[in-house]
Amino acid sequence: MRASTRVIWTVSVLMLAAVSDAIFPLPFLPFLPGFNNVHDHDDVEVAKPVVTGGKAGGKRRSGGALEAQTNWPGKWELFLENSGVSAMHAGLMPLINQVQFYDATIWRISKIKLPPGVPCHVVNAKTNKIDCWAHSVLIDVNNGAIKPLSLATDTWCSSGGLTVNGTMVSTGGYGGGANTARYLAACPNCQWHEYPQALAAKRWYSTQATLPDGKFFIIGGRDAMNYEYIPEEGQNNKKIYDSLLLKQTDDPEENNLYPFVIKEFPQLPGGSRNYPGSGSSALLPIHLYMKNPKVIPAEVLVCGGTRHDAYYRASKKVFEPALQDCARIRINSAKPRWKIETMPTPRVMSDTVILPNGDILLVNGGKRGCSGWGYGKDPNFAPTLYKPRAARGKRFRELAATNIPRMYHSVAIAIPDGKVLVAGSNTNDGYKYNVEFPTELRVEKFSPPYLDPALATLRPKIATSPKQIRYGQNFNVKVNLNQKDVTKQSLKLTMLAPSFTTHSISMNMRMLLLGVGGVNPAGGASFEIQTVAPPSGNVAPPGYYLLFAVYKGVPSTGEWIQIV
Repeated sequence: MRASTRVIWTVSVLMLAAVSDAIFPLPFLPFLPGFNNVHDHDDVEVAKPVVTGGKAGGKRRSGGALEAQTNWPGKWELFLENSGVSAMHAGLMPLINQVQFYDATIWRISKIKLPPGVPCHVVNAKTNKIDCWAHSVLIDVNNGAIKPLSLATDTWCSSGGLTVNGTMVSTGGYGGGANTARYLAACPNCQWHEYPQALAAKRWYSTQATLPDGKFFIIGGRDAMNYEYIPEEGQNNKKIYDSLLLKQTDDPEENNLYPFVIKEFPQLPGGSRNYPGSGSSALLPIHLYMKNPKVIPAEVLVCGGTRHDAYYRASKKVFEPALQDCARIRINSAKPRWKIETMPTPRVMSDTVILPNGDILLVNGGKRGCSGWGYGKDPNFAPTLYKPRAARGKRFRELAATNIPRMYHSVAIAIPDGKVLVAGSNTNDGYKYNVEFPTELRVEKFSPPYLDPALATLRPKIATSPKQIRYGQNFNVKVNLNQKDVTKQSLKLTMLAPSFTTHSISMNMRMLLLGVGGVNPAGGASFEIQTVAPPSGNVAPPGYYLLFAVYKGVPSTGEWIQIV
């Protein structure tokens, strides 16, 4: 696919409405014509220095919780030798714990055929040319079982997200797929339903984001300087809205594809972060309390990327070093300002993953070049751990390296057992193997440092938790944990929204650190955590989340919980 180059000088935030009703009311105001919220610079808060904890011999984060210490660098394992479909796009399906991979139907080939009884797709009715390959698979994250699914419209460089009920909504793509909305419910025998005229504009390299009421809007894409609201399944949208931000950031090299969206902020210097410069971003975990202020502080992290003309230079066989910076900004500060940090290594085309304990994993990508076929070089094999609550200068740690290059079209997703599923890498137009970076079908799992076997006794287990909660509802979670010094400072609850991941952007990924009212013994080696649900859809859109109990930085296996 042709890489592109428009520089998005004013960076915008993908994970929307991580603040209060006072800032992001409905209808969604930041994109209305003339909306502007640029402010003067202001420093973000600097985390307090790390201090040694007491009895546990751990260290205390700036957030106040003790954290168990380990020098274990993590571990890679080969999960699947052949995923069947190259993982250009990926999303974790709620309840069934299966990951959806799909690529581009235009190639008319993959490594897995459609199952018996599923008709082949008719590519050309005049010539009766058919395509019997699957371009979508569901993979069980526990046992690796693969279920091939049929897709007819082209999903190449599309976008996606999950509805309140856990249905995946895939939008846009290439050619005849550009106006399409596709729906896949989270059930063992569900199939894709495709609506080729659902979108009013063609969406190729666009961003889909979840609104506070659980509905979606979609913005940008090649030659689409606008946005629209995704209609209900089976309906077609006819109305689009111009985006002043996208028009202002348009340039001949298209570096505002897959835009980071929401609110305009001061320029982040150094180069391009959007596709094809392809830095990656995350809304940092949102700290909640039993009683929250009207405006809840929220920060965004943007890491890596490349100089804004990297695509042009790569086309001339000049592969520039990737950027080596990470930048944080308080998105609801009256005077937001970027705060710059330096990663251990340069990184472009990386994936940013929020881990169950609130740490951030930077994985995949290269050290030179940019996105595009053959335009990235020097794979970055070693992931980097970023601890957002540690003191500045002590936040980064390089972890154990893989031996599989994960370049253009790679993905990474946190899964319920606390590991990270890593797949994809296809720098080629089609499935090709006798090239510098072959089409990659192997799937790996990475175990972060908190899964150090030496910390196994610290790992809690959720015994009981509600399946559904409502905004502001008090609820309890029972946890099994054979430890003595269990307090509300050492035992936390997190809620992680599963993302739709493609092209170094994780759409709708967010984490909530829930407020804890108390942690009380519940008989034997059990404890009951008193907590409260998020206050509104502006902080946490309705839908499915993975609920984790975290003791001294070590998370349990996640349980699905739904905000309704």
